Amino acid sequence: MKPAPGTAKAPILEARDLSYTVDGRSILTEISVSLRPGLVHALVGPNGAGKTTLLRLLAGELAPSSGAVLLEGRPVSAYSAEELARRRAVLPQQTVLQFMFRAEEVVWMGRYPHLRDRRRVPADHHAVVSQAMRSTETEHLAERPYPLLSGGERAGVDLARVLAQETPVLLLDEPNASLDVRHQMLVLELMRRLANEGAAVLAIVHDLSLAASADVVWLLNRGELVAAGSPDTVMTAAILEQVYRWPVTVLRRPDSSAPLVVPLLPGHVPVSVSCRVEDEGGRMNGPDAPEKEGGQWIGCSSSSTG
Repeated sequence: MKPAPGTAKAPILEARDLSYTVDGRSILTEISVSLRPGLVHALVGPNGAGKTTLLRLLAGELAPSSGAVLLEGRPVSAYSAEELARRRAVLPQQTVLQFMFRAEEVVWMGRYPHLRDRRRVPADHHAVVSQAMRSTETEHLAERPYPLLSGGERAGVDLARVLAQETPVLLLDEPNASLDVRHQMLVLELMRRLANEGAAVLAIVHDLSLAASADVVWLLNRGELVAAGSPDTVMTAAILEQVYRWPVTVLRRPDSSAPLVVPLLPGHVPVSVSCRVEDEGGRMNGPDAPEKEGGQWIGCSSSSTG
């Protein structure tokens, strides 16, 4: 169930005019977004749009070139690492561990920010870890070495670690990756449950139809925020075709009112996608134009026959 209109709370995490540059190359440009408790936010966009960079900036893992990130009204840079770990949990795309930690030990890492004396662990901490592994259906992996797990099994254990951290903000980078259909739906269910319990949840999602189950969608392209708002507002065929440079049909899910985004198959519908980049003289047109430097990206249009 989504929050009723008019019940949105004040933002807990904000980006204000956020820009990020590496070696003179602009990765993100003047991004302003806010994360609100009780809502699921989906961050979508093509490969290389800047999604992971934005998430890492929000997490305080990267310092912006300009602009600010505020967590509960304070600059994220003002928090110590331990303070941050008690307020926001981060699920990276991939966790690399060099040692043969057991899966349960990896989940326990989520409790470390809350433990003052790790030699004496209260019983309620054990309960939190057990519940996190049950929620992600990973309890049967507890004694297995983490590096020997499959990609999907590691993803479940990593998510359990984030749940065990018990923070008011969750920043998840592709939590559905490497998962089968059942476990993808389980992740959506967990995100909704956490939001209903008051957490602010942000997830990078590549499957647009899964992203449409969120309350708020942010659409990035080439380092800029193209659209932000409800799934109905952001996920229109016109917007998605321009950003992804591919024709889509937007339907309605049979089990809810959320948009269902269906890319058209190239084998059935021949597609021509044209894009424009213009310099001062209006030149540099063509399908490869967006990759050229020195011009302004204007947009794409698609046409299909058959």
